[in-house]
Amino acid sequence: MAALTDEAFSIDKRPLRDLLRQVEDGRAQLPEFQRGWVWPHPNITALLASVSQGFPVGTVMTLQSGGDVRFKHRPIEGATPPPGTEPETLVLDGQQRLTSLFQSIKLGDPVITQDLRKHRVSGWFYVDMRAVLDGQTDREDAIHFLPEDRIVRNFRGEVTRDLSSRDKECEAHFFPLSCALDPDQWESDFEEYWDLGKEKRLLWKEFDKAFLKPFAHYQVPVISLGRNTARQAVCQVFENVNTGGVSLTVFELLTATFAADEFDLRRHWEKEVKAAWQAPEYRILKDVSNTDFLQSVTLLATAARSEDAMARGVAEDRLPRVGCKRKDMLELRLDEFVRFAPLVVQGFKQAAKFLHQQFVFDTKFLPYGTQLIPLAAILSLAGQDAQSAGAQHKLARWYWCGVFGELYGGSTETRFSHDLPDVVGWIRGTSGEPRTVEAAQFAPGRLLTLRTRNSAAYKGIYALLLKAGAMDWRTGEKAEITAYFDESIDIHHIFPKAWCQGAGEDPGRYNSIINKTPLTARTNRIIGGSAPSDYLVKLAKSAESTPEVVHGHIRSHLAAPELMEADDFTSFLAARKAALLARISAEMGKVIVDDGTEAAPVLDEAEVEALEAAELAEVF
Repeated sequence: MAALTDEAFSIDKRPLRDLLRQVEDGRAQLPEFQRGWVWPHPNITALLASVSQGFPVGTVMTLQSGGDVRFKHRPIEGATPPPGTEPETLVLDGQQRLTSLFQSIKLGDPVITQDLRKHRVSGWFYVDMRAVLDGQTDREDAIHFLPEDRIVRNFRGEVTRDLSSRDKECEAHFFPLSCALDPDQWESDFEEYWDLGKEKRLLWKEFDKAFLKPFAHYQVPVISLGRNTARQAVCQVFENVNTGGVSLTVFELLTATFAADEFDLRRHWEKEVKAAWQAPEYRILKDVSNTDFLQSVTLLATAARSEDAMARGVAEDRLPRVGCKRKDMLELRLDEFVRFAPLVVQGFKQAAKFLHQQFVFDTKFLPYGTQLIPLAAILSLAGQDAQSAGAQHKLARWYWCGVFGELYGGSTETRFSHDLPDVVGWIRGTSGEPRTVEAAQFAPGRLLTLRTRNSAAYKGIYALLLKAGAMDWRTGEKAEITAYFDESIDIHHIFPKAWCQGAGEDPGRYNSIINKTPLTARTNRIIGGSAPSDYLVKLAKSAESTPEVVHGHIRSHLAAPELMEADDFTSFLAARKAALLARISAEMGKVIVDDGTEAAPVLDEAEVEALEAAELAEVF
């Protein structure tokens, strides 16, 4: 392939405002072979934060149209130029950034994007003006993505933030990013809402300087390939800059950085870290990734920086923050990694032991893999202080509050940064309850919505039943022994599904965790689809034992055999719900009051089967 000459391309800077105007009117479009827009909203938040601070966000590469090489083209997502509009340039690299910026600050319509689970979401980006100006909040944390109706609700449906009108935006000091390039009208409305108050006009002036001016003046480096560039050269350039659309991971970037100092990070991960976890007792760690490990190391490194600064007399509000976000990991120095990596290896091994003590033995029933990251860091930093009975009790409370409060799904880096100092301080008696413990709540009605092991709380209840001493109903063998040596143990219905269907029971109730428990495959086959009153007799006969002995085994599952013997599903469900709530309450160290007012959503049989099929596909 012939080389590109200096005349074949040019490099210059263009105002972001002009580039987005070209996207809007169709002068800049995409070649058809470009993949669709796929950035989730946290990525867009990071991009907006970078532009607002004047940070570089990479170059855009374009191909001038009108040459011998012709490509089918399409507008960038969200742009609606007049039909038949021919582009002046085609975007070869930078599509994700241009689309994100166009939709969030130029289009004026809800941004249609994805969440971290790749579910389609639609909404608006806002920035907290006061957070921008307080000097302590990370810029990314000051930017918020709100639903399309601009109302944020918690899991109970309660409104926690309402920006559904201009007055409410002004009252909350939340500026819509859709106005970033043309803020005059919003500024006027803001000042009018606050009755032209001097304090608010000054706040606006500072916000405009700190946040909006960078958008107005932002320049984007653009590499422009000439219209006479050969087709082969265009394809080669595109392949070079679009390697599957997957950005380098932090681990890969640090591997390249550390290599300059003759340190092979990849080899260290394989030979020093993963190799330390190969014994069967550490199988709970098999899904820990190299990025997970780096996050734990970074937590310790940033905590050490904070402690060093405190020892030098730095004021508390100016201490380096403890954290493990991407930015924090990329700032990790080699000397810090070498210092803290061995401690974290041991921390993960101690975390495996701790999880075994909580009767979590296998990744299939690990509530949150992400919670291992702060757990390993806490155990590494606390050292011997974490080994006493009192410390282990506190650690268990923190762990189960995280599980049953369901606090470790989605973006969790901020929680990790709180957990490390909070829990270590709690263990050492220098601080009160951690924020995770304080924030954790478990609604009794949640038990009726737990139907598959996709939920952390569902897996948590499985572990609590093992911890409660659950025995196999037929043999009397402790379930955790069976689980450790026999892969055939799993969660099964107590009142069989077939019997419940025949009795006309609600699928949403009989498929909930309240009507499930860990049983061996053989015990489950004996149960079959029979009424409990029938299969209890079969179990006693198979066990060559008495009904009273089998009843004792059943009680170890926090279940009431006398209600099963009477085939009283309603009373059984109420009694077991109360027993499970009591166990959850004890582990969290929190009072849980079931007032019976929370109704669970009812799924029909088809929905339940779809959930179970998805669960099996995911796990197996």
